[in-house]
Amino acid sequence: GLLVLGKVIRILSNQKLRKISQHVPYRESKLTRLLQDSLGGNSETVMIACVSAQSNDMQTTIDTLNYASKARNIQNLPVINVQREIPVKV
Repeated sequence: GLLVLGKVIRILSNQKLRKISQHVPYRESKLTRLLQDSLGGNSETVMIACVSAQSNDMQTTIDTLNYASKARNIQNLPVINVQREIPVKV
């Protein structure tokens, strides 16, 4: 789950990796398959990182901020889906 999500975020956030490795492993986990449209698809996504100010949670907070920083570097170009009406001849 989270390991594969980190792998997907790393590939999507790094433009060099994205050019070298055309394959993004969305299907390796149910979580990444579920988030496929949000991470690399045609949508805008918001990530909320929960951090703690306590010293015993320092490493978890640093890991969370690194994770959020990588996710922030993902750049998608959402396109508005427009359905065109086909004129009907009567």
